[in-house]
Amino acid sequence: MKLAGVHHIAIICSDYEQSKKFYLEVIGLEVIREVYREERDSYKLDLALNGNYIIELFSFPNSPKRPSRPEAVGLRHLAFATADLEACVEDLTSKGVKAEPIRVDEFTGKKFTFIADPDGLPLEFYEA
Repeated sequence: MKLAGVHHIAIICSDYEQSKKFYLEVIGLEVIREVYREERDSYKLDLALNGNYIIELFSFPNSPKRPSRPEAVGLRHLAFATADLEACVEDLTSKGVKAEPIRVDEFTGKKFTFIADPDGLPLEFYEA
C-alpha cells in the first residue's frame, strides 16, 4: 500500500455556527462546500487551507461529549504549521483567543503552542 497523503480530518462540533465562525474567522480556513442534510438534521462544512481540503466540520444533534485534553486516548490534537509563531499568537490574541505559553520542541528546537477550539479540541501551532 502506498498512501498519497492525508485527505481530511473530521471534527464534530456542538455549536455549528460558533465553530464555523471560529474556523473561518479565527483560523482563516476557506469554505469549499456547505451542505445541510435534513434527514440527519446535520451540517457538513468542507474547509480548505491554502486551497487544500483539510477539515470536514460536522454538526449532529445530541452528540456525546468526550475528553479532549491532549493526553486523552484517541486523536491527540490537530497541528497547523506557521512560519512565524509569535505573529500567529499575536493574531489569535487580537481575535480573543488565548494561547498557552510558547514552548520549544526538545527534539527539533522549533517553537509551538496550543489553543482550544470552541469545543475544547486542542489545536497546535508549530513554527516550521
